Amino acid sequence: MIRADLLVRDLAEAATLAVGPRPRRGAAMEELGRVSDALVASDAGRVVWVGREREWPRHGRLRARGRTVAAHGGTLVPAFVDAHTHVLFAGDRAHELPDRVHGRSTYASTAESGGGIFATVRATRRASDRELLDATRRRLEAMARCGTGTVEVKSGYALTSAGELRLLGLIPRLARATGLRLVPTFLAAHAVPPEFARSPDAYVDRIVRAMLPRVAASRLARFCDVFCEPGFFSVRQAGRILRAAQGCGLLAKIHADELVLSGGARLAARLGARSADHLLASGPDDRAALAAAGVTAVLLPLSALASAGGRRSPGRELVDAGVPVALGTDCSPATWVEGMPLVLAAAVHAGHLTPAEALTAATVNAAHASGERAAGAIAVGGPADFSVFPVPSADRLGYRFDVRPTHVFRQGKPVSPA
Repeated sequence: MIRADLLVRDLAEAATLAVGPRPRRGAAMEELGRVSDALVASDAGRVVWVGREREWPRHGRLRARGRTVAAHGGTLVPAFVDAHTHVLFAGDRAHELPDRVHGRSTYASTAESGGGIFATVRATRRASDRELLDATRRRLEAMARCGTGTVEVKSGYALTSAGELRLLGLIPRLARATGLRLVPTFLAAHAVPPEFARSPDAYVDRIVRAMLPRVAASRLARFCDVFCEPGFFSVRQAGRILRAAQGCGLLAKIHADELVLSGGARLAARLGARSADHLLASGPDDRAALAAAGVTAVLLPLSALASAGGRRSPGRELVDAGVPVALGTDCSPATWVEGMPLVLAAAVHAGHLTPAEALTAATVNAAHASGERAAGAIAVGGPADFSVFPVPSADRLGYRFDVRPTHVFRQGKPVSPA
């Protein structure tokens, strides 16, 4: 007889995402592993049973001090995986917004004038560890209240050896403070710092010869990322950095084709990168290359709205081309969004994913893009990380913009919902 210390009952539906390949592509992205009239049981932070509520009494019992949560006809889904964030930063860029909305500046021109990324670099360099920890913890806790359980966290707002290592070193402390799974990514190639403005290749040398060996030796990062765009890093420079990173044992990610068709997606395919992110300017040939190489496309539909002139993330095109698609918030001073439910809605209404595809992209596929096999699904033996939403099916998550969870659990323990 199964014993449980938590029962979530009276569910109209549980979308388990537990059966199927990782990552999923094409028609497989519609397969949510739905269980209707469901009950989910966990014990000591692990899922012990998923099935029809009426069948539970034949299989298990609640422990004497266990807890029962009534979902009142809601839907239970795995904790979201946010596959792309710049959440570790200081300050904000609200003062830049009026010029952007009046058409007097763009993302690239703001950076060229010393704003944008460089404004955040200055603020982050000045901030103390305590200031960075407190501000980032608040953002991460807001993500958790919206149903997120795993977050990819990039460095990239220091652009010095010591500064980037400092940022990476804060990530384990944030994980302990929040209880979230945090996936660290080394992004010293976010921009060429002002002190190397006249010699960008010298900064690439610094990353390859000095920074990457120290990052690899410290084991503080799982991935290495590069912002491959004109004015930032060329395909040649990005390729050199990512090949060196792979030689050090780090997996490759790349900011690709966000502002223009830079060649970043093709580079991701050639390198067998774990993910290519943004992809707003990629074309059919680029999508075919990503599909053939098995590279996951991480889409940031709200970043497309905030930083790229309202361009549309090509979700439908990528799925139809056979590319596995994942989602992220791109939480940063340029795209300050913490809630994945809003990202799902944007992926559906602007990126033209179906609600089922969007949920897959925010769970199992995002888990693959983040290198987290235990995340993104509800399966017996797996972590009891899930949320209950006040909707009668998982399809309502992408349909509605404003939906928030009524219950959030991490390893079977409640998190106060938003």
